[in-house]
Amino acid sequence: MPDFPYRSALIVGAGLGISASLARSLAGLGVKIALAARSVQKLDALVRETGAQAFAADASDPESIAKLFDRVTERIGEPEIVVYNAGARAHGPLAELDPNAVQKAIATTAFGGFLVTQQAAKRMVLRGHGAILLTGATASVKGFAHSAAFAMGKFALRGLAQSAARELGPKGIHVAHFIIDGAVRAAQRPDPDDKPDSTLDPDAIAQAYIGVLRQPRSAWSQEIELRPWLEHF
Repeated sequence: MPDFPYRSALIVGAGLGISASLARSLAGLGVKIALAARSVQKLDALVRETGAQAFAADASDPESIAKLFDRVTERIGEPEIVVYNAGARAHGPLAELDPNAVQKAIATTAFGGFLVTQQAAKRMVLRGHGAILLTGATASVKGFAHSAAFAMGKFALRGLAQSAARELGPKGIHVAHFIIDGAVRAAQRPDPDDKPDSTLDPDAIAQAYIGVLRQPRSAWSQEIELRPWLEHF
């Protein structure tokens, strides 16, 4: 549609849930799309459906992310929307957690978000235009037992979003953080018949992202919380 303010997008940590729904929505708006993941084979069908370009990248590696942005720019132009959906967990009791696994989880969930935001900012500041969307979770605001690593990563990502929004907003870059406060519906995890809409529909989540991207700068959202209609936790 001609009123949509962006022409290209990069989704890092792309998968078959929120990322796939967002890619379809953006493709429907005529946006050129790049999808980045550690393993891109799982994205083959989505690439065919949306006309997206797929790129293998390690979100936690500075060199990999720098090269990713260069390759994306060569293929679709500099991305005007950058979405960070990557995350990792190290689940278990605190006393039993493997420190290396925790370090890796935080590197993906938080440090990777920094690397992607930094590369996006370097390019967007020069244009005075762009949007950076960071995907959080319930763990962004509440740490659960046996989930310390994920909470640490998501808390840090939320802090990054707040800091980046205040720094980059006045430079024309819309930074927004999305708290996905519940389970996301999937083919292998449908809603129970007696609890409709007890999970979040990824297509509905994607529409919330699109709505934020359409916001005029006089009323930009910095954070959006999305919750299922019926909560069971």
